[in-house]
Amino acid sequence: MDAEKKPAPLLDRAHLDAQTFGDADLAREVLSLFEDQCRRLLPALAEEGRPAEARADLAHTLKGAALGVGAMRVAQACVALEADLRARGAADLTALRTAAAATLDALGPETERRPNRS
Repeated sequence: MDAEKKPAPLLDRAHLDAQTFGDADLAREVLSLFEDQCRRLLPALAEEGRPAEARADLAHTLKGAALGVGAMRVAQACVALEADLRARGAADLTALRTAAAATLDALGPETERRPNRS
């Protein structure tokens, strides 16, 4: 399969481990925060009444959050969405919704127990 056509991984665990210094509690916490951001930003991205530039900024924000935890397929979908919104003022959210749903489903067990940080 051509490397350009190969889908990005849902979650790059080596990247997540590097970002969290191998701390499992910290990884759970940042994954939970990422999950919260997905649930907050996806509906806002779908608001057609929201200006395209503002929606592109939201896609950019979600891309950064995804890259921070290694959610590469979500990040890849955000790159395309942001580009379409900036270039055409409209975009199809199907790829992002699919990537986010698959990623959040895969994270389910990992984000259920958010650690208590004191």
